[in-house]
Amino acid sequence: MSAVHAALTARRLLSESPAWSLLRAANAPVALAVLGNRFSRQQRQVSAAELIEATEADLDELRDRGFELPQNAISYVRSWLTEGYLVRRPGQAREELYELSNGALTALRFIEDLAAPRTSVTESRLATIVQRVRALNLETDPDVSRRVAALQAERDRIDAQIDALTRGELTEVDEQRAMDSATDILALASQLPEDFARVRAELEKINRGLRSQLIEDPASRGSVLDDIFRGVDLLAESDAGRSFSAFHALLLDPEQTLAVDEDIDQMLTRAFARKLTDTQRVALRDLLPGMQDSSAEVSTVMTSLGRSLRRFVQSEELAEDRAVYNQLRSTMGRALAAAPALKPYSKLELALPLTGVQLASPSAMTLHNPTDSQTAIPLLVHESGVADLAALREAVRASEIDFAEITDNVNRVLDERGSSTIAEVLESYPATQGIATVVGLLVLAETHAHAAGDIPEPVSWCSGEITRQATVPRFLFQEKI
Repeated sequence: MSAVHAALTARRLLSESPAWSLLRAANAPVALAVLGNRFSRQQRQVSAAELIEATEADLDELRDRGFELPQNAISYVRSWLTEGYLVRRPGQAREELYELSNGALTALRFIEDLAAPRTSVTESRLATIVQRVRALNLETDPDVSRRVAALQAERDRIDAQIDALTRGELTEVDEQRAMDSATDILALASQLPEDFARVRAELEKINRGLRSQLIEDPASRGSVLDDIFRGVDLLAESDAGRSFSAFHALLLDPEQTLAVDEDIDQMLTRAFARKLTDTQRVALRDLLPGMQDSSAEVSTVMTSLGRSLRRFVQSEELAEDRAVYNQLRSTMGRALAAAPALKPYSKLELALPLTGVQLASPSAMTLHNPTDSQTAIPLLVHESGVADLAALREAVRASEIDFAEITDNVNRVLDERGSSTIAEVLESYPATQGIATVVGLLVLAETHAHAAGDIPEPVSWCSGEITRQATVPRFLFQEKI
């Protein structure tokens, strides 16, 4: 890489990398301290309310120590989100969750390495490098005879160790070497959250790229759509998806995970483990559960992104986005064609109604006083009394026809006179409900006539200028109702 290429790359990272931006920020010590204190391996996601409350407490403590922090916690958290140090995720019950971005994890790990530098090259790290080089050379060697010879030599070495242990020749491992190996294991494990965040960001980038490809590139729509409808998970088939899927499958192997758990439990009982710090011991004990939780989160994200992409294709959302994209391209094309003849600052005879809140000076605003909505006149309290049955009955009679009373009156007239007309019923029992009583008698008479088979003849009756056709049988009531 030439100096020019390296300089251009560094300048691009200076403006794009959240890690570099965090390290060179004006309040970098405060941001690194608060973010590193509130996010850990055991708590990778924090709710918005909890983060703001905890940040406010940290800021108060830092101000007491002389740090100049003029803004409140909400402003700092919002700026950290805007700068890319935090990532916002949807949570349950419409609650927002925050987690550290890949850049923030990189910056924090860099500061941790500066605060606790490795003073020497450990033997375990060199042995790990040598073993990886040896294994990679054997796995890629096309000569089968050399691979067989190397495996046989490894078998002879293991057999010699077994024989020595069988004869009682125990070789004790130096405690310092054991502690160095444990430290190297924790150092490798500390990079996993950063790797998980990078894989998650890469999957989201691929998802956005596929959506843009479906909308903007007509030539690639056919192949992408065909793969999606055939059930091919394009995210899982990507380089990041395949790499992560292999790692996740290894963590889900019950035999290997059980063996790792047993190895860690036994290792923590050894003499050298007692010289480790409490933080290191807890990190070793939580090594496998932490990796499994992080891996499960990334697997869930990859699954949800794949389903979201499939819904995007199968629903109307893709057609809507295509229409919007075509409209934007058409508008930009027309604007480009009009650019030589029309300047951007030229005034147009066009009025566009704007929607939104009209901003005003804060001094012109008035605060809402909740006491303004209170009533000045005290409420009157009416004591509940005993209901008047007669009054309730009169209220019902005023709104409905009392068919029970009319039926009793008709039956009494039939007992006294036999077959009777409505007029004869009204002579004996006047209309207590006025016209409602007459209407009720007409309804009962019509129902009674139809039930008895006496088909009435229509006659006309007049009331003022209104003429209506009513059905009035010759003999209205012949039998009791």
